[in-house]
Amino acid sequence: MIEIRWHGRGGQGSFTGAKLLGVAASIYEGKYAQAFPSFGPERRGAPVLGFNRISDTQIRERSEISKCNFIVFLDDTLWNESYLNDLKEDSFVLINTDKEIKGDKRIKCLNATQLALDIMGKPIANTGMFGFLIAFADKDLSSNSCIEAIKATMKPSIAGKNVEIFNEAYKLGKEIL
Repeated sequence: MIEIRWHGRGGQGSFTGAKLLGVAASIYEGKYAQAFPSFGPERRGAPVLGFNRISDTQIRERSEISKCNFIVFLDDTLWNESYLNDLKEDSFVLINTDKEIKGDKRIKCLNATQLALDIMGKPIANTGMFGFLIAFADKDLSSNSCIEAIKATMKPSIAGKNVEIFNEAYKLGKEIL
């Protein structure tokens, strides 16, 4: 089973990223999948979490995920080194940032916000980080399934640009892997 935790702020699309991953895994890969958020009555901009579990067998666990294969940060201000303790062996932290974060080979960075601005004209990093994640997790999920999930889930008026963002982030992830 792979377990993923998404960190973001309300309105950044962290739960949308988790939902897209869940659709790709369950509908297009035939796997068992969970995608669920964790947030309270916070307003837009408050920290929120999204979670995924993906397995070839039925998933019985229903709690929030503490030990992860991947931790995805849509907002680098939410990151701190203590999150490295939440990683399983051979796992990664993926951070949307314009900074270089050194010190641990498990930390991988992508400026997904700039990528989204360049392609879509909006600073929404979720599909960029989704593509970046799949570059590292494609032994478990195919990029084609993820693209199909974007097309099926998003409005046609924005799906094409989001596929373009996904593809570019996936390519950049493969280059640094």
